[in-house]
Amino acid sequence: MFRSVFTKYITAFMLIILISFMVLTLIITSIVNEYAIDVKESVVSRTADAAGNFLRTEYAKHPQEDFSDFITNNRTDIQSVLTMLVQYNEDTNILITDSDGNILLLDSHTPADYVKGSIPMHVMTSLSGGQVLTLLNTMGGVFEKPHLIRALPITREPTEMVGGIFICSSSSSLNELLDVVIKTVIMSSLWVMLAALVAVYFISERIIGPLKSMSKAAKNFASGKFDSRITVTGRDEVAELATAFNKMAESLANLENMRRSFLANVSHDLRTPMTTISGFIDGILDGAIPPEKQDYYLNIIATEVRRLSRLVSQLLDISRIQAGERRFSMVVFDICEMTRQILISFESQIDEKGLNVEFNSDNDSMFAFADRDAIHQILYNLCDNAVKFSREKGTLRISIREREKKIHVSVYNEGMGIPPEDLPMVFDRFYKSDKSRGLDKAGVGLGLYIAKTIIDAHGEEIVVRSTYGEFCEFEFTLQHMHTKNITAITF
Repeated sequence: MFRSVFTKYITAFMLIILISFMVLTLIITSIVNEYAIDVKESVVSRTADAAGNFLRTEYAKHPQEDFSDFITNNRTDIQSVLTMLVQYNEDTNILITDSDGNILLLDSHTPADYVKGSIPMHVMTSLSGGQVLTLLNTMGGVFEKPHLIRALPITREPTEMVGGIFICSSSSSLNELLDVVIKTVIMSSLWVMLAALVAVYFISERIIGPLKSMSKAAKNFASGKFDSRITVTGRDEVAELATAFNKMAESLANLENMRRSFLANVSHDLRTPMTTISGFIDGILDGAIPPEKQDYYLNIIATEVRRLSRLVSQLLDISRIQAGERRFSMVVFDICEMTRQILISFESQIDEKGLNVEFNSDNDSMFAFADRDAIHQILYNLCDNAVKFSREKGTLRISIREREKKIHVSVYNEGMGIPPEDLPMVFDRFYKSDKSRGLDKAGVGLGLYIAKTIIDAHGEEIVVRSTYGEFCEFEFTLQHMHTKNITAITF
């Protein structure tokens, strides 16, 4: 049977409260019972001492008289004194017996049928030894219910026991007190549990509510709907989770949009050159293109084939990167020389735009320790973007500096730059800065993602800085290898 988190939470909480109150009830009743018994024992002991002293003193005035006759002759006076001793303790009674345990006198509190029979002989035998007894029982059936009993011997000189006095207090009052305590604790527990149930319900709903919303939103994500968001209230951990969930949803939505854009771009970039290639080849085969123009169109076909090759290479790079199959061969190479060669390869595009090129480096030669082909791929892609997105007669600047034992390579261009809202996404897989395809007709939004992945694999950093409408600059770091250390490296 399905049980929700809410049900489990409420059940567990109620069980904890119930067990806690059960333990609390046991502790309270135990403490109250022990305290009540101590108080009753103290009262019974004081009453027994007072009654015993009184009876011994009175009997000492008639040393030759039999104890039973003494009680009979002075019954009224003795009973009035005993009644006065227990007048504030209605559940306490006094019995006076002879040496055989026969009851000679009951105080006026005691009904005639309150006791049955006589005191057991083993009790009287214990008293004859001068022992003071404290019992909690029915004393061999004398009482119907257990009593707290304090028994003292009455002796005649020198040590002859002539009788006994028993102060008996019913334990029913203890039971009544415990019943009241238990009922009070139970009623308090029920009210507390009711209040706790209401409080836990609202607290649980406060916690579970956002989780239910997240579950619903996650199901929407699974069906391709990325517009679901969670309402964030408060500043606790649940609110932080809801905020993180919303950020994840926003990232998923952006990723989905970029994925769709990527698929559209790839479809366009595959379809366009293939249509061009197919059309020109058909024209050559059909004779529609005269032989003197075939070389021109064959050059166009070659350009489109190279464009398709770059696209396929990038897609293969992505597949290898995601599968963890991309391996890097670390070598020492001159990053300055590589940069100069890349700049020379863009000479025609630079001249076409009339760009002002600046190349700054701390030294003519600076050696980096990295995968040469991978770094060439990154630097070529950054320079390609810089030339492509530079304004006419703008500045293209490449700087290579040494800072903190690292080589910092930056590629700067003056142009439209990147909008602030797009800066956090420039290294995402399907990001494409020129969404209109006005300038970037050949790109599919994979170059910067590949660059970031390669730099991360080298344990280095790549960052972007841009002011929209003014400039854009990419900078990455490489491990610097000083000339004196080059000879020590073995490959």
